[in-house]
This record gives sequence, C-alpha cells and structure tokens, in this order.
Amino acid sequence: MKTSTWIVVLVLLIGMAIPAIGQDSLNVSRIARLPLGDLAQAVAVQGNYAYVANDAVGLSVFDISNPAAPAEVGVFDTLVWAFGVAVSGNYAYVTDYVRGLWIVDVSNPTAPAEMGFCFISSHAFDVAVSGNIAYVVDGGLRIVDVTNPATPTEVGYDTVGSAYAVAVSGNYAYVADYGGGLRIVDVSNPAAPREAGFYDTPGHAVGVSLSGNYAYVVDDSSGLRIVDVSNPAAPTEVGFYNSPGSERGVSVSGNHAYIADGNGGLRIVNVANPAAPTEVGFYVTPGYAQAIADAGQFAYVIDDNSFGIYDCSQAIRLSANPSFVPQPSSFILSAAPNPFNPSTQIRFDLPQRAHVDLQVFDLQGRLVQTLTSRVFPGGSHTLLWDGTPFASGTYFARLSTPQHTTTQKLLLLK
Repeated sequence: MKTSTWIVVLVLLIGMAIPAIGQDSLNVSRIARLPLGDLAQAVAVQGNYAYVANDAVGLSVFDISNPAAPAEVGVFDTLVWAFGVAVSGNYAYVTDYVRGLWIVDVSNPTAPAEMGFCFISSHAFDVAVSGNIAYVVDGGLRIVDVTNPATPTEVGYDTVGSAYAVAVSGNYAYVADYGGGLRIVDVSNPAAPREAGFYDTPGHAVGVSLSGNYAYVVDDSSGLRIVDVSNPAAPTEVGFYNSPGSERGVSVSGNHAYIADGNGGLRIVNVANPAAPTEVGFYVTPGYAQAIADAGQFAYVIDDNSFGIYDCSQAIRLSANPSFVPQPSSFILSAAPNPFNPSTQIRFDLPQRAHVDLQVFDLQGRLVQTLTSRVFPGGSHTLLWDGTPFASGTYFARLSTPQHTTTQKLLLLK
C-alpha cells in the first residue's frame, strides 16, 4: 500500500478514537463518591442499602439512607473474586468468579453472614433471582434451587453460548451472550431449560435489563439495543442508542434506561418510545463506569475502584415535560443494521447546528461516496447508504464538522 494511502487509513482509525467534545455533565449531578478496596464488578440496591460485588474484598454493604453520605457498614469475604450480586428478601446472592454462588444472610446488614454455598464448575459471572430459583451464568446458564438457602442445589443447566449476564421474568431467562446476542431460555421446567428464541446483536452483549415487553441489551461498543420480546420465539430489535463509550451495564426504571458506559460514564436515556430512544442526561465519571443500579431519582455507579451516587432528578423531570425537546449531548455516529446487505441507515447526532461532511471510504482509504455536505441543525439525523453498487467488504463512514471528526466501521456482506 502506498504511503499516502496508509496516511488516509490512519486518519480514519484515529478519528474512531477521538472522544466527543463537550461538557462533562448534563442534567445529572454527583452527590457522593467513595473509594473501594478493589475493582468492583457489580452493584444491587434494596431499600436503604447498596450491595457491591467488590472483587477480592468480597461483598461490601453500604448504608445509602442518606445518599449524600453513604457509609460502608458490612463486609463478607467470598474468598476469591466477587463478580456478580443480586438481592432478594434477607439474602444477597453473590457469584465468586472462581468458586461459585454464595448465599449471604443480610438481615443484619452490619454483619453479613454465610448461609449457603453452591460450587459452580466454571467461572461464575452474573446472577439473577426469581422466587426460589437463582440463575447463574458461567458461559452457560446454571439453575440453582435456593428454596433452602442453607443447601442450594443445582437442578438444571443450559449451554446457551457464551453467557455473560442474565435477567429473569416469568418463565423466561434473558441471557446476554458475549459471543452472540440475546438468548431467551424457557425455564418453566427448571430441570430442563431450553432455548426459546435468539436475537443476534451486532456486538458483544454484556448486560441485559427487562421492562414490560422489552429487553434492553448493552452491546459493548455497539450501544443499547432495544428488543421486543413479547413473542419470545421471535425477538425483534425495535430501536437502538449508540453511546460515546463502551456500554457495560444497564438498569431500566419507568421510561428511563440508566447505562454504565465505560469511558462515557453514566448515561440516561428516555425510552418512552422504544423505537426512538433519546439521551436526556449524562455524567462523565472519573473512572471507567462498569456497573449500575438505579432507584428512580438516584443512580448508583461502580467506576473502577469507586462507588458513586448520582442525582438524576433533573433529567427525569425535564424529559417528562411534554414540551421538552431533547438535544444530543455529543457528536455520535452509528449505523444499523451493521453488518448489512445491501443498505444501512447511518445516524448522526449533533449537539448544535454544524456543517456536516459525511463520506464513505473503503479499506484502502479511497473515497467511495459523499453522502452529504451541508449545514444541519442540532439533533439526530439519518441517511441511507445503499451498498448495492459496491463489493462486499469493510468500509468506513466518516463524519466531519468544524468541531469534531468521528468514524464508524461498516461491514457490507453480500
């Protein structure tokens, strides 16, 4: 490849890494932040307490009755690496990455104590609890009867793929499959789980939350995918939101999805219309936002080795106003479907009025097509790129404005 061509490709790739230029927060304020003893992985909230899977420290319990002054009140050592946590009634269910599932009595949060333990033969990531059953993902889906918390017993197993996270509603477990997408498993018979449906997301599914007939899947760098699961046998994507970071966790409450967005921090997205999710607030956390739980007004975020509490009331109040017209908070470029054949919708968000050049380049850095070159108002815009005349392969869509440049990789498969 010629030197000049390498330079063009390098510029394209660098453009993909340029962060959005803008403010550090919108309609969200941080009210507390506490250091943790390790790189925590998950958080769950029940009542006045937050339960943090705190890696080598174990399970840390925080009193959050005064959100401005949270305090650690209890610790339970899981012996190796606490990775996931769910809370139900008087018990916290904690996955240890190496050992398995711990059931911890938290009826006295200041003195959490072991109630039971179930060995998991592989690496236990996430856990969800529904009724007397705990659902543990370790690459597959393990179903554990916790009717007697002192003697939890595995009763069923489904391979399902590369399971990383799980949520449960009714007779179905919704599994975020890192290597595939959203897998829906019929668990009406815990001893014989079976896959009922599957939706292949474009990226790596690492988290899932449920609300009504929708599953909200965080798909790493491919954003938030909103999937209609009213028919579990035929899940269908109805909308998506592409954040500036790499999404790691999601929690949905009412009309809002709260996203732990890696380097993008905390993002709040109005999902009242699942087909048109819109960001209404954000806070760029000091560290890498890894996990999140919400309680309406407040969001509880794990970022690296800290635990933060964020007041989201302004974002919620503003987006509930019928006259509120949200504006994108940053320059975002995305495409769906991707991979595609033969066409894809290229969406770009502008926080302000700007002259936009949107061009498509091939892998050798040659200009393939200019989709637009004109002034657009602030907001979200969509253009169709028809790949019919072009060969299968990798392309790059590049968005350029006077303030910002970003690039989206496109994969045309024929």
